[in-house]
Order: sequence, then structure tokens, then C-alpha cells
Amino acid sequence: YDPPRASAAPASDVTFSTLRGKLVAPVRELFPARSVPTARKGVFLRAREGEVVRAVAAGRVVYADWMRGLGNLLIVDHGEAYLSIYGNNEALLKQPGDSVSAGEVVATVGATGGSQESGLYFELRHLGTAFDPLRWLKRN
Repeated sequence: YDPPRASAAPASDVTFSTLRGKLVAPVRELFPARSVPTARKGVFLRAREGEVVRAVAAGRVVYADWMRGLGNLLIVDHGEAYLSIYGNNEALLKQPGDSVSAGEVVATVGATGGSQESGLYFELRHLGTAFDPLRWLKRN
């Protein structure tokens, strides 16, 4: 699975706020995305254990560790107070401080967040507030 970049422009010319509707899904889904039945605003993307998880846009890793309820969690800061959150991972392949580019592999899918099925918990935040990430993904 090698998705196209979110934008053809050089990363330095791209701001996250301009990528609405242009982000490529972080995993190749086995089934349609479904909302997570919690107070969280993210989605659970069902995928095979071990499938690669890709950064949806360029940024810097600000968190990579286990967190109760979200399992192995990776958070990328994209600037402009935007964060992408990737939870339930089997393995984290980046560390805090690492720069990542759009489409770069950052983790592998697992079932570490308490879910009984493998998949990726995916969330976007702006100014600390979570919002529906599906509206930001490119439609196939």
C-alpha cells in the first residue's frame, strides 16, 4: 500500500489547514470506517494486525508511548495547532522529536487499546478539540 502524497507541493509550502479533503487514509481499511462508540471524536479503521500506519501529513512526532484506553499511541504535530492521533497500534516506529513526511510509515496496526479487533484509532485535533477526521480524508 503506497498512497499518493496529500499534496504535490513541497512540504514547506503546505499548511495543514489547506489539506481538508486531501488527506490519504492512514491505513488501507478492510471495512468502512465506523465511529468509535465513546465520547471520543475519532474513528476506528478496521485493518489487519501488522498493516502499516502512515502519517496523513508532514509533521513532528510529539508523543509515542502506551496510554490507557488507546494502547500504543503516536501523536504528530502538523503545525497551526493541528494534531493527528494514531492509537491501538501493535508497534510504534517513530519517537518523539522525529520528523515525518506525508505517507511515511509511523506504526503498525494492532489491538492494544482494549478493542477486541485489530485496527487503528484515528483522530484529528485543532486547538485541543477533536473533530471528525473523515471529512478531511480524500474520497476514493
